[in-house]
Amino acid sequence: MTKPKYKRILIKISGEAMKGKSQHIIDPLFLDYLAKEIKNISKIGVEIAIVPGGGNIFRGLAGSKGGMDRATADYMGMLATVFNSLALQDALERTGLDSRVQTAIVMKEVAEPYIRRKAIRHMEKGRVVILGSGTGLPFITTDTTAALRGLELKCEAIFKATKVDGVYTDDPLINRKAKKFTKLSFGEALKNDKVSVMDASAISLCKDNNLHIVVFNINKKGNLKKAVLGEKVGTVVC
Repeated sequence: MTKPKYKRILIKISGEAMKGKSQHIIDPLFLDYLAKEIKNISKIGVEIAIVPGGGNIFRGLAGSKGGMDRATADYMGMLATVFNSLALQDALERTGLDSRVQTAIVMKEVAEPYIRRKAIRHMEKGRVVILGSGTGLPFITTDTTAALRGLELKCEAIFKATKVDGVYTDDPLINRKAKKFTKLSFGEALKNDKVSVMDASAISLCKDNNLHIVVFNINKKGNLKKAVLGEKVGTVVC
């Protein structure tokens, strides 16, 4: 069996990615595809936690800009991530892969409460742990949640699943001359405004604790497995 470079990882996937090509808030076809990609790395012994965003349903920041109380809007955004967590759990279990949803906001009828040691135990048993509702606190993004949970759960890297194949000097969809980084330092990611990796709080946490970030295109079949094996896929921030 091929030995993965990363034994335990946290996957950060945006709500927008879960929308896929569908006109609806969640694309069942994309979820089926994503579940199979995740199962493929589980089969080679990788322990997996996932932090989903909620932007396909509701963004707290957008709500606050529209006049809503920021804390209220952020709580609504957290609930949106629980929708995505449950949809992803359903897709994973239809592939035969055991999973557990844990939430920072207690809602025991649909998910377990987030308990660090229990989450680690689930992963050790080969279950995928899906972490919904962010940190349970407003004003904190799901990027920062991913960094915090990645550190708490002793993950070796955060895998940021995106629609582009890495980090560029500029937006490659606008500037065709933008160049891709294969490797990027935390310092460069923090000081360059045109470089989009994660928000500054998340990058700072990863920098202070040397938690690598791998940015890759999740829409290309097999990319997740290649990245976990340490092949040159996307951009590694370290």
